[in-house]
Amino acid sequence: MSDFTYVGEELDLFAQARNWKRYWSDQVRPFVTGAVLEVGAGIGTNTRLLDTPGATRWTCLEPDQRLYERLLQSLPDDGRYTARRGTLASLDPLETFDTIIYIDVLEHIEDDRHELADASARLKPGGRIVVLSPAHQRLFTEFDRGVGHFRRYNRSMLRTISPAAARLERLFYLDSVGLLASAGNLLLRRKLPSAGQLHLWDRYLVRASTYVDPVIGHVVGKTIVGVWRKPE
Repeated sequence: MSDFTYVGEELDLFAQARNWKRYWSDQVRPFVTGAVLEVGAGIGTNTRLLDTPGATRWTCLEPDQRLYERLLQSLPDDGRYTARRGTLASLDPLETFDTIIYIDVLEHIEDDRHELADASARLKPGGRIVVLSPAHQRLFTEFDRGVGHFRRYNRSMLRTISPAAARLERLFYLDSVGLLASAGNLLLRRKLPSAGQLHLWDRYLVRASTYVDPVIGHVVGKTIVGVWRKPE
């Protein structure tokens, strides 16, 4: 953990994707309650998006020293938030949470099955694990490789790594129209989308997806969300 360095350069760029962040956070926020652990909190952008009155305590966990320092500066100073440098394995195994979230993080972890099993062991009864990750391995590009992704997911892959101690409660896709952008980036083989590409996707394709996704039942998209719940 002491020498972990995040290789991606996309966090500041994607922080500008306001429509996308509003869209996915609206889908995920209802599952976030109680004592929350945010694994791989980065620079704290998602913390502010997902925080709700139902979250009584929020722990941001980030292993990269540079990102951790930025995270410290971004969190509100009201006593509810704690930033800690490390990984799930570095926490006290007796410390438990009501919600453990991985927002664009699980794909960076090589042993994802073990990670989810460890997370489920740290859930309180009735607690949830929430994962949001890029979808469809066939869309794996130089961008994925450049930011340190080991994989992209589909439904069967997330079912396969489901922790034994938790039940898969929800599994759905977001941003069906955005698949067009992903396919285009696959052809371009870009390591990072340009600001113009990001703006086009966020302004037009994401907005279209907010209408299309519910109509088609969230059965396809460039992002997948999985929610597991530990029995009471």
